[in-house]
Amino acid sequence: MENNKHDLKLEEHLCFSLYACSRAILRVYRPYLDELQLTYPQYLVLVSLWEKQTSTVKELGEALDLDTGTLTPMLKRMETAGLITRQRDTDDERVVNIHITPEGMALQEKAGCIPQSLLQASGMKDEEIRQLNSAIQLLLRNVNETGK
Repeated sequence: MENNKHDLKLEEHLCFSLYACSRAILRVYRPYLDELQLTYPQYLVLVSLWEKQTSTVKELGEALDLDTGTLTPMLKRMETAGLITRQRDTDDERVVNIHITPEGMALQEKAGCIPQSLLQASGMKDEEIRQLNSAIQLLLRNVNETGK
């Protein structure tokens, strides 16, 4: 890879552009998440559980790229809030199963405005957002493979 003067400019760093964009998206999401009394990581847990209703802590950690030290306290708070239940697996007590509650499922309809808020704020068409997301997912897979 060839170095040049542009490599030193902040706006030329893809990692910074992705970081800044992520922060801007979270600012768009904040009012909606606040209304639902959710943090962004809690919202992501719910998005995952809305899709399949049950998961293990390990599966959630892998899907969200969060370690158990971060995930476990958050799941405890979500259980206290009545959004999920946690149960040790009867066959293997090391495995903790996570189930979404009816209260957690009820938030799905209320949270439907969150992805829409990004589409509106972006000024992009739905297909453009999908293409961008596909490109970012490809980048993520490639970088993760290289980092192994």
